[in-house]
Amino acid sequence: MVGKSVPRRNNPVTAFLGGLFLKVLGWKICGSLPDLPKAVVVAAPHTSNFDGVVALPALLALDLKGNLMAKASLFQPPFGKLMRWFGLIPVTRNAAGGLVVSAVNAFNNNSQLWLGIAPEGTRHNAEQWKTGFHRIALAAQVPIVPVAWNYADKTIVLGDPFMPGEDLQADLNRLYAFYQDKQPKHLQRLSQPLKSNR
Repeated sequence: MVGKSVPRRNNPVTAFLGGLFLKVLGWKICGSLPDLPKAVVVAAPHTSNFDGVVALPALLALDLKGNLMAKASLFQPPFGKLMRWFGLIPVTRNAAGGLVVSAVNAFNNNSQLWLGIAPEGTRHNAEQWKTGFHRIALAAQVPIVPVAWNYADKTIVLGDPFMPGEDLQADLNRLYAFYQDKQPKHLQRLSQPLKSNR
């Protein structure tokens, strides 16, 4: 059940189709969305393009009007309009500082916004997480909601929200603990912080 505060698509047809596609893929959603109008959604572990194939129908199945950050190259014709319809926002990876400011402004200018970010920044053995998601959540004063792909049992796991604090490392450790038992599609590509916490 999705709460009244959560931004919705209000489209029962796409919600049904998203749920059906997830079922065909053999995946299910575990947990419930917190009833929040705004949130930074942290998605991990990200080791495969197939993560997105699962994430998009999950968004539809939940009837969630979320925005996800994705690499700008995915928006080349003819897929650009479709990507934007799904709520994807094109990101140029070398513009991190400007991205944080733009994201905070978006939170300040919208009454409802769920913004998804993959903090590993790559599908291949990231040495450390990009911490822009934390700066965004802290500056905008919105909670962080962790979400995981778990290929062990084909579940998308929705975690509990928490407000970011000034202690970045403490918040990162909290997230690493949440992802500790979540199995990625490609274990050898797992980011170093998650490898270190296994």
